[in-house]
Amino acid sequence: MNKIRVGFGFDVHQLKTGHPFVLGGVILDHHSGAYGHSDADVLLHAICDALLGAANLRDIGYHFSNTDERWRGISSLILLQHVVQLLFDKGWEIGNIDAMVCLEEPKINPHIPAMKANIAKAAGITEEDISIKATTNEKLGFIGRQEGVTAYAVCLVEKEPV
Repeated sequence: MNKIRVGFGFDVHQLKTGHPFVLGGVILDHHSGAYGHSDADVLLHAICDALLGAANLRDIGYHFSNTDERWRGISSLILLQHVVQLLFDKGWEIGNIDAMVCLEEPKINPHIPAMKANIAKAAGITEEDISIKATTNEKLGFIGRQEGVTAYAVCLVEKEPV
């Protein structure tokens, strides 16, 4: 019987006017974007944390510190590739990823196919094994005021017993 684990990830980033908005490896056309040490891709960061958590490999900050200049401005797709390699090195395979982005604007539905393609390529899984959804915060709180964006992700990983 295969060993199965579930992981959960969450990330939040501040939005800043004139900054690029990268989500799922796609640059969105918007007046503001997520700010952070890397490209601040909140969706990929939540997915990385879910995968790391499922494999009991700590968290994204442990592996990619925001004080390490190697990671400044880097594409989070590269971070995801590193995370997937860490899982593979421990014998884990990704079953599926389910993610939710919470923001008021921009609408991401037209970009979901490109995001899924990017994630599938970086993670070595099929697009059918990736779900990306979005919701608003009904204009409440920092998300409603468009001051920030959050993402949540869950994943399933499995490996054969030794």
